[in-house]
Amino acid sequence: MNALPPQILTGIDPTALVAPGAAIADGAVIGAHCRIGPFCTIGPEVVLEEGVELASHVVVDGATRIGAGTRVLPFASIGTPPQDLKYKGEPTRCEVGPGCLIREGVTIHRASVGGAGVTRVGAGCMLMAQAHVAHDCTLGEGVILANNVMLGGHVLVGDGAFIGGGAAVHQTVRIGRLAMVSGLAGVTNDIPPFGYVFGLPARLVGFNKIGLLRRGASRDQLRTLRLANNLLFKDPGEFAAKLEQASLRWPEEPLVQEVIAFVRDTTRRRQLVRPGRMAAPELGGVDEENGEGA
Repeated sequence: MNALPPQILTGIDPTALVAPGAAIADGAVIGAHCRIGPFCTIGPEVVLEEGVELASHVVVDGATRIGAGTRVLPFASIGTPPQDLKYKGEPTRCEVGPGCLIREGVTIHRASVGGAGVTRVGAGCMLMAQAHVAHDCTLGEGVILANNVMLGGHVLVGDGAFIGGGAAVHQTVRIGRLAMVSGLAGVTNDIPPFGYVFGLPARLVGFNKIGLLRRGASRDQLRTLRLANNLLFKDPGEFAAKLEQASLRWPEEPLVQEVIAFVRDTTRRRQLVRPGRMAAPELGGVDEENGEGA
């Protein structure tokens, strides 16, 4: 290994393996005030922005950038090759935004071929222990993945979404902003913004009222959103007609229009999640009368 500049050495444990050329253009770039703990391994194309902390036994590889102030706990692996048989070493990337918390054993793979070429985790995300983010996934800002969440390739997760422990999300699924996925759910279809899903297979059982309240939604907005959700996902009738009715009835309501825009997105590859009811209401989490996620 090449010697590192003294100002960088102060934050790097002597047992860590950092690729030659740190802090210069043709090698790993280590920002100011980074801390790299025991037995970490940093590849030659890695960029760690200011204040990144790698606790110990962390592997960061490939063309990977980790944003300022992000903390990565032991045995996490970021930017390693995708689990995709089509991938033959093509130059793809992985990006983790600033202010994230990556817990023990998390795996985030760099992109494969056939997509945009990047796996991206947005700012302020929290990925709990053993969560997996597959190739070409995109996570918005403030996303929370609880323990053992599994995201297949090309999954899109909107800002502020919460995915409960042990949930599995099929490849190419879209999960809308502030959606909520219950623990152990099996998600095979798209979840609209603010939706709450439960079960295996996952069914739409309500909406994330508390999450919206915490982010400043008014009671009037929530009442309107409930009416729109009931119209779209509970009332009888042909779905396209109900979608047009909702669009005309609430043209100035941004939450409703966000749901409608998500549904009308012609780039989607999955059908919408089907509505349903919780199989075990005593577990809590949804007020079925009002359709409100907890």
